[in-house]
Amino acid sequence: MDRQTVNGYCATFPGAEVSAPFGPGHDIWKIGGKIFAAIGAEGRGVSVRCPDVETAEMLRDTSVCQKAPYFHRSWVLVPFATAEAGEIRHRIQVSYRVIRGSLPKKVQAALPAD
Repeated sequence: MDRQTVNGYCATFPGAEVSAPFGPGHDIWKIGGKIFAAIGAEGRGVSVRCPDVETAEMLRDTSVCQKAPYFHRSWVLVPFATAEAGEIRHRIQVSYRVIRGSLPKKVQAALPAD
């Protein structure tokens, strides 16, 4: 998996938008103004949100994921080099659902159907 493939996959989610608020080379995917996936300029992997800190810790402990730099403990970095494509897709999907579900009901209602 690589940056281009992940960006293509993130673009398939209803209401997903990409931006580069941290400068060129950073691909930041948002839903309702909130980040659900981030690829840094180094392009080592994709940072995603987990449902909770415990899930993120379990993924780090089992070496499936790494600590996501600059993000809260509930976020993990899924490395492109070592993770299976299915794992990366699953983690992005979970992150999207967690972030979308945490948005205010008005914002959720204004988004395209999931």
